[in-house]
Amino acid sequence: MQNTSSRCTALVLPGGGARGAYQVGVLKAINELRGSLGGAADNPFPVICGTSAGAINAAVLASHAHEFHAGVERLERFWRSMRCERVYRTDAVNVLKSGLRFAATVFSAGLIAGNPRAFLDNAPLRRFLGHTLQLEGIQTALDQGALRGVAVTASGYSSASATSYFQAQPQVGGWERARRRGLATKLELNHLLASAALPLIFPAERIGNEYFGDGGMRLVAPLSPAVHLGANRILVIGTRDEKPDPAPETPAEYPSAGEIGGYLMDTIFMDTLNADLARMRRINRTLKLVPEDQRAEAGLINIESLVIRPSKDLRYVTQAHVHEIPRSVQFLLRVLGGWGRDWRMASYLLFESDYCGELIDLGYANGMSKEQEIRHFLAT
Repeated sequence: MQNTSSRCTALVLPGGGARGAYQVGVLKAINELRGSLGGAADNPFPVICGTSAGAINAAVLASHAHEFHAGVERLERFWRSMRCERVYRTDAVNVLKSGLRFAATVFSAGLIAGNPRAFLDNAPLRRFLGHTLQLEGIQTALDQGALRGVAVTASGYSSASATSYFQAQPQVGGWERARRRGLATKLELNHLLASAALPLIFPAERIGNEYFGDGGMRLVAPLSPAVHLGANRILVIGTRDEKPDPAPETPAEYPSAGEIGGYLMDTIFMDTLNADLARMRRINRTLKLVPEDQRAEAGLINIESLVIRPSKDLRYVTQAHVHEIPRSVQFLLRVLGGWGRDWRMASYLLFESDYCGELIDLGYANGMSKEQEIRHFLAT
């Protein structure tokens, strides 16, 4: 943990597909609470980092860092008007064709020409983001001093490493660590699509000579981009509750491909983050045992953190809204075994306004329930 000269608060937004709507509700609460802090800067987060759906949320916030309230309001409009057809093609012909392509490849042992790219085609998301994002606002926010830096992370399939693409103030340099690096660049649409390319679900995105997928796959230290950008305090908005599932009381059925896929997404989006948070807190406790002069000499500091998570299992919210998923995608989930037995996979793909709206409302309620903690964290 490197030293920094002054207080610098980062916002870290992990992935979660459609669950990313929950983050917007928490941000809405923060936006309301920050106004009563007195003398608080317009943007409470000079460093913003995101992965997958969190990368898109991060980019919108960063492009409005000089008008934070407008960024939050824009995100809420974005998610409350969401439709699956804005994110991926939902027509039966296209979904069926993708499924048959995968099946043909498997049953022909690769003899049939053609490499299936993904189960779903996210071309609509490319068009939608291309028309709605205002990424030029990132440089405006940097020029006005409202932003120190923003980073989005993607996983390289050839290099087998995580690359955090960041746009920041000139004094912020890149970094190189084992299986992860930070690369200064002007953030563009392809960086966001690469970060949000759920493995097998959405096609990988090419950047330069390499194809990239969801950033959570290789980012073993999800807090590191924020620290490298200069943060010494980190607020994380998760997309999964942390109540453990009870062990089955009777022999369980063998997990389906859909259940395993949902389980892997949970692991990608939250397990490495929780491990990194635990590691950071352990280092903080250790630092308290080191004399202050030695800490300063080593360039190490305590990094505060605040984590806000859903107060309930989002699979139960999903179950109440699964009828909103297009029939073609319902069919695909049934084929994969991700329908009925476990709603994890569906919770990541349910980009529909009623579901997203309920997640926003839950996030807002959870944020307001943490009012004292948020006030203290942002004010001290």
